[in-house]
Amino acid sequence: MASIFTKIVNGEIPCYKVAETDDFLAFLDVNPNSKGHTLCIPKKEVDKIFDLDETDFNGLMSFSRKVAKAIEKTISCKRVGLTVIGLEVPHAHVHLIPLNSMEDARFIQKVKLTPDEFQDIANSIKAAL
Repeated sequence: MASIFTKIVNGEIPCYKVAETDDFLAFLDVNPNSKGHTLCIPKKEVDKIFDLDETDFNGLMSFSRKVAKAIEKTISCKRVGLTVIGLEVPHAHVHLIPLNSMEDARFIQKVKLTPDEFQDIANSIKAAL
């Protein structure tokens, strides 16, 4: 069965797209730790990030770096943190989280945003790429 991220890649589930290549997709987390929290995924469905082949792993990191640089230009934060947990969805993914404190990285506090706010954030990050 396809993961929710594969369904997003296939256009079966909508997302707030930030960036896309032939192999990777970045979109806003709809349950964000902070404003601008973005997920970067390979389009190929692989459960664990370290099961990606070296080319795909390095490609995902390079893609994530470009997205993180755009987030830094767009979202007011001290830095953009990167974390890989991978327990919630069986599809390799990287969390890029704008950080102002360690609390932003803890996956406990969540920010509530309207659909318009999500779309504005996605458009701003896209424009900074």
